[in-house]
Amino acid sequence: MMAGFLDAFSGLVDRAGVREALEIGCGEAELSIHMAKKGMAVRGCDIAAEAIEEARSRVDAAGVEVDLWAQRLEEFEGDADGAPLVVCCEVLEHLDEPEDGLRILSGLADPWLLCSVPREPLWRVLNLARGRYIRDFGNTPGHVNHWSRRGFIGFVSQRFEVVETRSPLPWTMLLCRRRDA
Repeated sequence: MMAGFLDAFSGLVDRAGVREALEIGCGEAELSIHMAKKGMAVRGCDIAAEAIEEARSRVDAAGVEVDLWAQRLEEFEGDADGAPLVVCCEVLEHLDEPEDGLRILSGLADPWLLCSVPREPLWRVLNLARGRYIRDFGNTPGHVNHWSRRGFIGFVSQRFEVVETRSPLPWTMLLCRRRDA
């Protein structure tokens, strides 16, 4: 499954055609490293300081440069922190106020946003099939928002023009252009 995700991601990064990216919610930096290996200048942040420590180790092991720091999406203050491509994969489903997150992303993306979320209800069904999170009907801990493919496109379309949609199983991934760009 991850190979399909990375193939879709790589194709959308190439379609954006930029040389600089900011990854919000970079976790252990797998996507940031992937972009850096393409020769891009990459910055990445995550809410969890422990994830950033692991990300730094992985970046060093990969022999690439990625500027990493701990920061919440909600702490960004404007487009001065942005980039030609903002990547926000597997983050929006965790936000208590996803509309606020989308607003902040629209201030950071100049002009591109590449975002993804688990595709519901498929995500939960697959979790249940694996015997995971049975008491929560397959809901992954921390997921407070749930979108179908159509629902996620509609949500993101409030602030972005959706240029391309990919559906690597079991995710929805969008390449979007900020509406005022």
